[in-house]
Amino acid sequence: MRSGLSRKDISGSIKELVGALFRNIPSGVGSRRKDFTLNREEGRKVFKKGARWAIENGYGFAVDLEHIEEKGAIEGADPGAVSERAVERGRSQLGTLGSGNHFVEVGYVAEVYDGKLADALRLNEGQVTVIVHTGSRGLGHQVCDDYIKVMLQAAAKYGIELPDRQLCCAPIGSDEGKRYWAAMACAANFAFANRQMITHWVRETFERVMGMGPKRLQLNLIYDVCHNIAKFEDHEVNGHRRRICVHRKGATRAFPPHHAEIPEDYRDIGQPVLIPGDMGRCSYVMVGTEKAFSETFGSTCHGAGRVMSRHQAKRVAKGRAIVRELEDKGIFVRSAGKATIAEEISDAYKDVTEVVNVVHNAGISRKVAKLVPMGVIKG
Repeated sequence: MRSGLSRKDISGSIKELVGALFRNIPSGVGSRRKDFTLNREEGRKVFKKGARWAIENGYGFAVDLEHIEEKGAIEGADPGAVSERAVERGRSQLGTLGSGNHFVEVGYVAEVYDGKLADALRLNEGQVTVIVHTGSRGLGHQVCDDYIKVMLQAAAKYGIELPDRQLCCAPIGSDEGKRYWAAMACAANFAFANRQMITHWVRETFERVMGMGPKRLQLNLIYDVCHNIAKFEDHEVNGHRRRICVHRKGATRAFPPHHAEIPEDYRDIGQPVLIPGDMGRCSYVMVGTEKAFSETFGSTCHGAGRVMSRHQAKRVAKGRAIVRELEDKGIFVRSAGKATIAEEISDAYKDVTEVVNVVHNAGISRKVAKLVPMGVIKG
């Protein structure tokens, strides 16, 4: 999200903002909302409608849908393909942040690399931004667990040799493939609704802490993009236009200018690409390119990527006052537990600037702006 505020506008309130966001958005392993639990009927609607369900229930505005991939809902979702255990895990987790590398980050535009692209996204130096990174929570995790068992059996059934059991799969046209697609779409739509609700509570929190209305705050959605997902898309393969299933694991879409699936107001510049770094450095806004569409099936990276396991990170962080280190850099952090902050130290990640420069120089995404954190809530 971008805002109508500058870094100076919130510098005196950032600690209060971070605390209020932490209270308003449940985060951490197994976190759940105490004020909201989905019943079975509404849960089925979330699976089918995604972000539209959230908006119909007062969480955001219809205009938000224009800036969400697939307009907030992937077709083909079948609630009947989702297990009771997965449904149960999701009932009280809609509107929650989760754990690990999931976060809400309040930052500002520290540098603009392309003025024309930044103007199209209505970004300018010093402007306050908010990034939300979370997905389908325990529901999606359970869908994954359920279908790993199905896919292992399917691989043996269809004679697929697996170099690694984690690559278990089935033909997309098989019964197993179709069932997984239907369940995955439900999880993706749950994630769209989840982020939309968190977007609403971010806006609500800013309004309360800053004492401003929506017109002054202008917390508008730039873009909501998927990762860890499969999509049916049209691409050129061996000189022929084909409808194929593109899997993006740790990757996001980076469609070029003039692609029909890009929001109309971004059609001339390409799809916005969001590449977060770590809580102590920076994140980037980029746009997709024609080269990405021709060379990487319209894809780019999702983030910096880890260089340490969580266990290694905790060992490196032992004895350090990580929260104080971040505050000394002007970054206020709140987390559900000290372990998460230790696991998520900057040392545990590649330098996102180096990663972004690689994809920019390779021509599969173009740099627009650098965002530097001021406050972060982690799971």
